[in-house]
Amino acid sequence: MSAAPESLQAVYDRAFAAMRQTRESVTPQLTPHEFGTITSVATGIAMVSGLPGVGFDELVKFPGDVFGIAFNVDEIEIGVVLLGDYWHLHAGDPVERTGRVMDVAVGEGLLGRVIDPLGRQLDSLGPVTGSARLPIERPAAAIMDRAPVTVPLQTGLKVVDALIPIGRGQRELILGDRQTGKTAIAIDTILNQRGQDVVCVYCAIGQRASAVAKTVSILREKGALDYTVVVVTEGNDAPGLAYIAPYAATSIAEHFMEAGRDVLIVYDDLTQHARAYRELSLLLRRPPGREAFPGDIFYIHSRLLERATHLSKERGGGSLTALPIIETEAQNISAYIPTNLISITDGQIYLSPSLFELGVLPAVDVGKSVSRVGGKAQRAAYRAVAGDLKLAYAQFEELETFARFGARLDADTTKIIEHGRRIRACLKQAQSAPVSVVAQITVLLALSAGLFDGVPLERMMEAEQAVCVAALDVAAEVIARFDSADKLSDEDRTAMIQVARTALAGFQPTPEAESEATAQADIKSKRANKEST
Repeated sequence: MSAAPESLQAVYDRAFAAMRQTRESVTPQLTPHEFGTITSVATGIAMVSGLPGVGFDELVKFPGDVFGIAFNVDEIEIGVVLLGDYWHLHAGDPVERTGRVMDVAVGEGLLGRVIDPLGRQLDSLGPVTGSARLPIERPAAAIMDRAPVTVPLQTGLKVVDALIPIGRGQRELILGDRQTGKTAIAIDTILNQRGQDVVCVYCAIGQRASAVAKTVSILREKGALDYTVVVVTEGNDAPGLAYIAPYAATSIAEHFMEAGRDVLIVYDDLTQHARAYRELSLLLRRPPGREAFPGDIFYIHSRLLERATHLSKERGGGSLTALPIIETEAQNISAYIPTNLISITDGQIYLSPSLFELGVLPAVDVGKSVSRVGGKAQRAAYRAVAGDLKLAYAQFEELETFARFGARLDADTTKIIEHGRRIRACLKQAQSAPVSVVAQITVLLALSAGLFDGVPLERMMEAEQAVCVAALDVAAEVIARFDSADKLSDEDRTAMIQVARTALAGFQPTPEAESEATAQADIKSKRANKEST
């Protein structure tokens, strides 16, 4: 006997009960979205009304996936710095809060890539993949989380490594007039980190696209792009991108530092960064100060460079070495931005246009350059010769100026000048040709021992190359002691000088050449005496 059919009312009751149970188990989630309106658009900025809950430095979104940073948070309207092309924005367009600050992708996936400050690719290698994202503005490490600078950062440049040493975790300013070789020093330093387990970040701020392309080409050709991240803003980019570029690059570098790695970051250059910030501040009606820069121009650079440090072992022991570049005008290092950066950093490398014009490259003015903490990290072998070398070079520069007046010089003064000329010739170096530590120490020891004094000036480059080649045969245990020993032993010094003396044996003048040179000097002296009488 079949069961009685279920009534239609019972089916309805069961269905409605299930619907009621489902409805009661679901709680609707409401996500508030705050919108405002563009009131005006100017060069690189936009004024926005509405958005009552927006915070300082918060990221806001415009139509066309253009982002901006809330810079001026006033009672009536908000001044926003635009981070991209803004030609399609008009008054009346909607603006949306994002509820977050500006951040950037970080991680191993960025090595070998060329990106903009927003993390977008500028090369043809596909999308950029990062393992995490970090805010571009981060507080610097606390004092108790820092460690002293004790490990040298070799630049491969003899004049820098010997006389103006840089340590890992130091901030060393590079300044000079335009076209004096500032970027060349920074790029050579990056090239010298090959095989040293140092990650490099090169930040180009407002540079010409051709100059950046040339730099990237050099890094790729020398194999340095494999351990380098290049962050680029070109001269035609929005000033907001130039403003955030060094902060984004520093966050990328800090990720590696906090993982226990040694990192080198180059800001090329902070003059363009200061000008971009001045432009934005004046457009946003902030009161100008000296040279029309806003009052907090010192703070934006100090909070950036304070993030460069050497972390303690408890924090992983990583380091971030900063090489900011500044362009001076007519050798005026007492201008506003140069003096700010000189006071913030731990030393400066000054490039002289006069030396550049004489062909002394790199054109480092040793007298105006200083490293305040790098000497503590310098290898003992360098310290053994650096003091005497710097003193002899300073004496030579003073006497060379005096000798230009045609005064008669005694034998000792002539010897000092000739020795100084050999020092200057040895400190010359071709671009993109870093010199190894053992070759540098061998050349410097030969200089301090006076082994180059008998070499004709026109053969100095050839003689120096011979010494560098001979240095490759130095025993491995001697090279190991250069890194570990607290002092250069007499045995090692003697061994290195003997290597140099053997290499220079073929460059010493013969007795006939010496007598001929003496005769020529006597003739010049007699001629000068006749002219003076």
